[in-house]
Amino acid sequence: MPNSGRQPVNTSNVLSVIMGGGQGTRLFPLTKERAKPAVPLAGKYRLVDIPISNCINSGLRRIYLLTQFNSASLHRHISQSYKFDHFSGGFVEILAAEQTFADTSWYQGTADAVRKNLIHFLNHDFDFLLILSGDQLYRMDFRNIIAQHIESDADITVATIPVTRRQSESLGIMQINEERRITRFVEKPKDPAVQDSLRLPREWYGRLGIEDGQELFLASMGIYVFNRELLRKLLDNTLADFGKHVIPSAIETHRVFSYVFQGYWEDIGTIRSFFEANLDLTSELPRFNFFDMGAPIFSRPRFLPGSKINSAQIDHAVISDGCILNHSRISHSIVGVRSIVGPGTELTRVILLGCDYYESRESIEANKQAKRPRIGVGINAKIENTIIDKNARIGDNVVISPAGKPENVDHPLYFIRDGIVIIPKSGILPDGTVI
Repeated sequence: MPNSGRQPVNTSNVLSVIMGGGQGTRLFPLTKERAKPAVPLAGKYRLVDIPISNCINSGLRRIYLLTQFNSASLHRHISQSYKFDHFSGGFVEILAAEQTFADTSWYQGTADAVRKNLIHFLNHDFDFLLILSGDQLYRMDFRNIIAQHIESDADITVATIPVTRRQSESLGIMQINEERRITRFVEKPKDPAVQDSLRLPREWYGRLGIEDGQELFLASMGIYVFNRELLRKLLDNTLADFGKHVIPSAIETHRVFSYVFQGYWEDIGTIRSFFEANLDLTSELPRFNFFDMGAPIFSRPRFLPGSKINSAQIDHAVISDGCILNHSRISHSIVGVRSIVGPGTELTRVILLGCDYYESRESIEANKQAKRPRIGVGINAKIENTIIDKNARIGDNVVISPAGKPENVDHPLYFIRDGIVIIPKSGILPDGTVI
């Protein structure tokens, strides 16, 4: 990730904070037993690996992760993945919400989460606090936003991305002046007249580095840089959220600037966006490139064997480590770590999140006696437009498809969200099940 020709940034005076998010209801049932940043991505990663990797690749090695819901698997992943040497001063540390004698409430929003942990942050020597989201897919060199923040003498810098009119309806839209200073903020504008007033002037496109010629608006990415002392003042209140409360009020009183980001960015906030972002990785030229070794995405080393393909037909798929694929047909699908797929099975547009372990012969036999399938996908299954969570047991001759069903369904064996079937973690579908 090049530094765009700017003066080198002193990354030692930046502290990074990744927001772990709330209950993640829009990603349910993937968040039924895990925090949103711990949701698996691209077969072998987790969502939180993206912002952490962006920090590491930007030379930022002091990273806090704030979380409060279902954080056990997230804690395990972080502790097993990110270990810096004793002499670098680097760390990735989780700060989970906790009740104290002075405050018994949980995090009420992003600003409240930072406020409740301010004492931890202020123990560090830093000039700038970089605040990131834990559920976005993008690659950014944070040295660029910090350099612009310093050059513009900003109090706050907000990362923004150009979006279309339709996309603007579900995002916070910023209006800027010729200096890139933010003059106005509107949350999810739907009134056409309001949208027209927020439109980015086309004559600015060249100066902002925008090559797209269509009508565009600047949307907040939920990425902020704050000056240390200002942060203390802005949080000396009960405002709950940065995007909804702190930033809009600060625009009136402080120098708040926009850093315009050019590149792929996806907010993995819903089942549909999660599904589509994963499937895009199976295309020949995916919009996000996991193969860019100039800025690699880091994760937990699992020391698994290479995947074994036994006469399987595979077309536009991502196959992760440690899989065994037997005489099956897999197209436009993600196959997660340790996945086992039986002969005769067809997977089309399937996100198979994989398994946490290989099942022992004794376990397979015991489950067979109890008329439960082994972990993985059995024989002659036909599955399409489905997310299969970890450690699921899909039996023989199972058929899964959302075709002809409502957009959202809750069933004892499965869920449908945004027109996509989800088999929950450790879910069991007996032989012959038809969904």
